[in-house]
Amino acid sequence: MNHNLFNYCLQLGDTSLILSHRIAEYCSKAPHLEEDLAITNVGLDLLGQAESFLKYAAEIKNDGTNEDDLAYRRKEKDFKSIHLSEIPNFDFAFIITRQFLIDAYNSLLFSKLSESNDETISGIAKKSIKEIRYHLQRSKEWIIRLGQGTNESNKRIQNAIDELWMYTNELFYDSESEIELSKEGTATLSSALEKEWRNITSRTILEAGLSVPENIHYSLQYGKDGIHTEHLGYLLAEMQHLPLLYPDAKW
Repeated sequence: MNHNLFNYCLQLGDTSLILSHRIAEYCSKAPHLEEDLAITNVGLDLLGQAESFLKYAAEIKNDGTNEDDLAYRRKEKDFKSIHLSEIPNFDFAFIITRQFLIDAYNSLLFSKLSESNDETISGIAKKSIKEIRYHLQRSKEWIIRLGQGTNESNKRIQNAIDELWMYTNELFYDSESEIELSKEGTATLSSALEKEWRNITSRTILEAGLSVPENIHYSLQYGKDGIHTEHLGYLLAEMQHLPLLYPDAKW
């Protein structure tokens, strides 16, 4: 088994899976009906991406494991999701900011992965990039709308940016799998995306009349390596409850 490729697929799939679950938690709670439908569709897109990467990971493992097993029957330490995707839905400002920061990163990452020499990864990226560009357009517009809105909306979106910004340094941390696979042309180094990501996010934040926070290196242990925030365990307990309670059930 190619362990680096397996772990990299988990890294990509788990982040999309956990973020899609966070969005699912918010279903029916958005500010208005149109936004509730829009954000739910974003979650479904992410779930589709997660399924594709986890299905490929299961094929690489080649021991009878399937994508559902990887989603519902792994322990917390076996997940490779980034910390930012695990943050709870404190309010709409946090949800939109979290989405914007990850959308900007994914737009760059999946553009690069569409050129991967691994046909499966390239295929998933090419299919997903259209969705991701829409996600970024949507979350970017919300950042600007809230920043340029009322004093209250400006205050709330600025607070969300300030609180979540420290988690963004993990986006540009190169895991061991990324480093090894990038040598083969299969993956791309996350660190290579940082400059363009900061340009995208900074321009949007300033256009919204907001301030770009100071960069903080808050941790040396990351979700990409299986070390998670305190939030993931609670999320998995909810997400995995039924499959673990009825392991033989067919859905």
